[in-house]
Amino acid sequence: MKYISTRGQSEPVDFVEACLAGLAPDGGLYVPEAWPQIAPADPNETYVDVAVRVLSAFAGDALSEPVLRELCTGAYASFSHHSVAPLVQDGPNSFVMELHHGPTLAFKDVAMQVIAKIYDHVLSERGERMSVVCATSGDTGGAAAAAFAGASNVDLYILHPHERVSPVQRLFMTTTGSKNVTNFAVQGDFDDCQAMVKAMFADRGFSQSVGLSGVNSINWARIAAQSVYYATAQAALGPDRPVRFVVPSGNMGDALAGYVAARCGMLAGFEVICAVNENRTLAALFETGEMRRTDAVPTPSPAMDISVPSNFERLLFEVSGRDGDAVRTLYERYKQAGEAQLPEQIRGPLGCAGFSASSVTNAQTMNEMKRYLVQTGELICPHTAVGTFKAHQLPASEAATVVLSTAHAAKFPETVLKATGMDAPLPKRCDALLDRGETFDIMPADLRLVKEAISGARLPA
Repeated sequence: MKYISTRGQSEPVDFVEACLAGLAPDGGLYVPEAWPQIAPADPNETYVDVAVRVLSAFAGDALSEPVLRELCTGAYASFSHHSVAPLVQDGPNSFVMELHHGPTLAFKDVAMQVIAKIYDHVLSERGERMSVVCATSGDTGGAAAAAFAGASNVDLYILHPHERVSPVQRLFMTTTGSKNVTNFAVQGDFDDCQAMVKAMFADRGFSQSVGLSGVNSINWARIAAQSVYYATAQAALGPDRPVRFVVPSGNMGDALAGYVAARCGMLAGFEVICAVNENRTLAALFETGEMRRTDAVPTPSPAMDISVPSNFERLLFEVSGRDGDAVRTLYERYKQAGEAQLPEQIRGPLGCAGFSASSVTNAQTMNEMKRYLVQTGELICPHTAVGTFKAHQLPASEAATVVLSTAHAAKFPETVLKATGMDAPLPKRCDALLDRGETFDIMPADLRLVKEAISGARLPA
């Protein structure tokens, strides 16, 4: 199994190299050279069983099945629910997939726990050390910190937007106490953090000097691991039952994982509705075909305060007929001008790819948290509320509707209290989090300073 770049100017690599590299040398994102066909999940399989089959198909000869089984078993042992990603019915033909049973109460744990174990296993065998950088709008940083804390062969550097994540989200990033985890609170927004990470990869001298890698959803292994819970949802609802997924979306990685599951034959059909907040760049892309750089605005769902959805590039590559030149030209134009119009030969297929996107206002998000509590007796996080609001507005259908619940309500207690009047306490298993001291460095959104800090802080091999 080989992986190629969406921009068409990098040599193919295997699964491990694609995972460790994160971003391709030409600035593109890795995708499989050909889509493997994977048997749909069986309801009698465990989550680990399905994960091992899926990841084995994507890994090819790069990682053996016994090794992947050991890594996946270890990765999901810390989850509080035996199903890892249980489906909960919240209405007629309507379900929520709970993806917050991992150690940091967010869906990012599902993939990050596996990735960290892959990194440490591979680097240990090679006798190497790497610097992993992670731009986060809230949950990725905490998931990465929990997964990589204490790793023998990885130094983790997290860039989060200062005062633009919830206090609980920040605690998951800043309280590991591990010497191999460094947190930068960047005086800017998530797009500033993400732009600096991409610029670090583009600087080949710097990248090679610190052994740079990335675990944002630019990393193909994240997408592969997230495709597993689409397969288990299909199995739980019935192998032939049509399902439409509503996915709260920022960087579009979670939504793209559904596309991957469908392309590999693990779903009965494919329909994904990307629910975005008032940062509606993704909705505009589907509606008008225009890519436009804007400043992200703060919302009650801060992990989705993103104006440049990175994984849209992977979808563009597919709907363009895998035309790396076209994708590269489009993104070069966008980088230079801050805007670009999708050509018609891309817009046409994009409209038939099974995706749509729609935005939800701040007021609708807050009202939905209250409505959902009244209807079900359950508290949901503001990101999940963006999804359930959109699902509640969908026309009736024979298809089952599944909302991907992105995080536990306790990660956003202030917002939940304001919306519902109810407290959202942390689960007992997270009590120790509040007693640990925080460690983070406030940094300007200055690439040079961040690179100097990483170069100076990197632990010796």
